[in-house]
Amino acid sequence: MTMMLTEVYDALKDVGANEKKARRAAEALADYQRDISDLRGDTRVLKWIAGTNLAFTMAILWRVFM
Repeated sequence: MTMMLTEVYDALKDVGANEKKARRAAEALADYQRDISDLRGDTRVLKWIAGTNLAFTMAILWRVFM
């Protein structure tokens, strides 16, 4: 079942869009929002990986040169 943003659907219906087009537009925006949240989650994981890698690299360099 496809998610739909009811606020967008209601707004499109109020301005005169037919029901089928309003529903498809609201579903498309819901899919877009889900994709953006997935990317944000992936970016968060990549930031943690990069930070951990940097911390280990700095620890190794500290150990080698000090």
